[in-house]
Amino acid sequence: MTADRNDLSLIAGQLRLGAGFSASERDWVAERLAALGSRLRSFGEGTVDLEISVKDRDCAGQQLTLECRLHRFSGLHLVAGSSAPDLPVALNEVRTDMIRQVDHAKTRTEPRHNRALRQAPVPPMSGV
Repeated sequence: MTADRNDLSLIAGQLRLGAGFSASERDWVAERLAALGSRLRSFGEGTVDLEISVKDRDCAGQQLTLECRLHRFSGLHLVAGSSAPDLPVALNEVRTDMIRQVDHAKTRTEPRHNRALRQAPVPPMSGV
C-alpha cells in the first residue's frame, strides 16, 4: 500500500497519540498509517478523529489500539487492535483492519448505484 503526501498530512492532522507513544514518534506513526488517509479523505475536514495507544509496550503482552470516530455517521466509533509483539507489525495490522472497517462503514451507509440518493436533497422553495 502506498500513500501520497495528502494522505500523510490528513493522518498527521487527525492523529492523537495516546498512552505509550511520545511526541517524537508522531511522524513515524503517521507514515505507517498514511494508507488509511485515502479512505478517510471523503469524510471531510473535522469529521474524523484518530487516536492510537499502546499498552505494555515492548512486553510480551503488548496491545496496540487504533480508534477512529466518524462524526458523519452519527458518531460511529471504530476500533482496531493488535497484540503483535513487534510494533511496526502491529501498526500494519491495525491499519489494515481499520481500512476494512472504514470501507465497510461506507458501503453500509451510502447508496451505491443511485446518484440521486447520494446528493443532498434540495430544500423546497417557499413563498413562490
